Amino acid sequence: MFVKKAAVVGAGTMGGQIAQTIAGAGIPVVLKDISEDLVAAGVEEARRVSEGQLAGDVKKGKLTDEQASASVEQVLSLITPTTSYAPFADVDFVIEAVPERMEVKQAVFAELDAATPGRAVLASNTSSLSISEIAEVTLRPENVLGFHYFYPASLMPLIEVVEGEQTSEEAIACAVAFAQAIRKQPIVCGEVPGFVVNRILTSGMSEIWREQEQRQLSIEAIDEGIGAAGVVPIAPYRLLNLLGLDTVLHVAEHLAESYGPERFYVPSALRQLVADGRLGAKTGGEGVYDPEGRPNVPGQAQPDVGELVQLLSLKSFVEACLLLEEGVASHRDIDFGMMAGAGMDPRRGLMPPFMKADAEGLDEVLNRLSAAAERHGERFAPPRILRRLVAQGRLGTASGQGFYAYPRPDEQQPAERLKLESREDGVAIAWLSNPPMNALSPEVVEDFEKVWQAVVKGGVRALIVASANPMLFCAGADIRAFTTMDEQAGRQLIDRAHDLFAEMRASSVTTIAAVNGLAYGGGCELAMACDFRIAARSAIFGQPEIKLGIIPGFGGTQRLPALIGAADALEMNLTGEPILAGEALALRLANRVVADHELLDACLSWAGRLARQAPKAIAEIKRVSAGGATAAGIEAEKAAFAAVFASGDAKEGISAFLQKRPPRFKGS
Repeated sequence: MFVKKAAVVGAGTMGGQIAQTIAGAGIPVVLKDISEDLVAAGVEEARRVSEGQLAGDVKKGKLTDEQASASVEQVLSLITPTTSYAPFADVDFVIEAVPERMEVKQAVFAELDAATPGRAVLASNTSSLSISEIAEVTLRPENVLGFHYFYPASLMPLIEVVEGEQTSEEAIACAVAFAQAIRKQPIVCGEVPGFVVNRILTSGMSEIWREQEQRQLSIEAIDEGIGAAGVVPIAPYRLLNLLGLDTVLHVAEHLAESYGPERFYVPSALRQLVADGRLGAKTGGEGVYDPEGRPNVPGQAQPDVGELVQLLSLKSFVEACLLLEEGVASHRDIDFGMMAGAGMDPRRGLMPPFMKADAEGLDEVLNRLSAAAERHGERFAPPRILRRLVAQGRLGTASGQGFYAYPRPDEQQPAERLKLESREDGVAIAWLSNPPMNALSPEVVEDFEKVWQAVVKGGVRALIVASANPMLFCAGADIRAFTTMDEQAGRQLIDRAHDLFAEMRASSVTTIAAVNGLAYGGGCELAMACDFRIAARSAIFGQPEIKLGIIPGFGGTQRLPALIGAADALEMNLTGEPILAGEALALRLANRVVADHELLDACLSWAGRLARQAPKAIAEIKRVSAGGATAAGIEAEKAAFAAVFASGDAKEGISAFLQKRPPRFKGS
């Protein structure tokens, strides 16, 4: 399912910003509300956001005022304001952004079900309500899902794609691809109250609220102390003012009703402020603080900031573990959600729950939780997954594995951008280490050659190719590097990569790609050059070169058909759309799909078994099983890549990619 036209229902601040994110990506969007005034306000919000985004480029001299104005008008020209459903007859994806009341949302979805094509995906921007319950009023529950933006929608990169009880894999894949098309970063999660980010945030914050209200602590002192502690991007009570107290209260009450008030404490002061209409920034700043910064929440006692930080961190971690144990999301997506949706950026020293626990040591976290449970009760009981990992000796970064796996490279290294780690019994790991995206640059290909030579000379029998980046495998070839190379240098790079992949396929060394997160373009081709691909649940495969006006150049036109069949390979290569791990397994692009935190263990288990097989037999089996990736086919791909890369469409596609704008292909 491809999204050529989208729609947004609800033209408030959020709806207007959502429409702007879609139009800003070059996709036409209908913006609907019940009155012309409301729709006009939504369009004006889209204009305000667009102007704000371009103001920085004008200030830096990248754009003139006239160019910025033209860009704003181009975005607005893609937004169709309406008070009727008539323009919805040909939409492919609808996002509902109406008030958080189930009866209102169900009424809207019943109307959408009648007004849109049967193929259209109907998505709710709800922050906590049941997707399955919303879907009950439609005749297409398989095409209903959550598509949860974070405020402000124009700035926050995260989208929570929420799977209802009957949501199809095709609809989820469409939502993930659409989120990426509008330059957002999606995670996929199951349907539970609060989903991922709000559930973790509210769980941790409820401990602050409880301590504040029961001990009558000063919210100014809490904000000052926790803000200075460097554990959250925004001080907790100031965050309430920014998000809107009514929104926060709705989520908090829903979670308390779902999981109990002991686990999710809702302060009476929050209820009173909302009842008084003091909602924070959306009401002129009158919320937990008044517009002059004076607190509206009673309390003068000074807090023990260290204790509050401990309660906040431990409770957030417990909730994250429960989400993982319930199968709501992978630990990678949970951490990524907290990074992109809650500002927990490791580059600023703000670590999401599982990364933070690994860094501190899982045994130490277990001890702290046990002590907190004795003092504060069952809500701090150490989760089962934590106890299991500690029992396995997976204690975090210090031991080389916790929730994530960490490189423990050999003392002597043959290269810089790949780190070789020797394991016992002929097994080794080649860690891709070219931050931030593990792009396949000329230097990475050269380093891979050096590592491969060391592997062959060192008697390695099974090699795992893994990523040192816990969030992704490899996002593809380094496009910027390609644009600086002349034709001869580009051809040499392609030749070297193909020669390396051919050596891997002909060798008695068995290779296994441990695919976590994105494996796009050259990253997908690298994984296909390995003998096996074991994918984490969060893995996403794709050959998006067509969107840049080029073709796969590292074997994607040859190895992909050999693995999944000509028809499915043609679809992947011609559409450029990503496929999720489940579909990759069904297509046999992935040999296995495992829980993210079990990825390295699964790969090591395979490698250990394969390393014990007869080397001569392995080499011969691989040689006669090469399938469709013939030498002639590879040579044809090389020639085709060179011809397309020199075209006008390729220049336009790559320029558009680097400038973050839609391409305008002309067939030149």
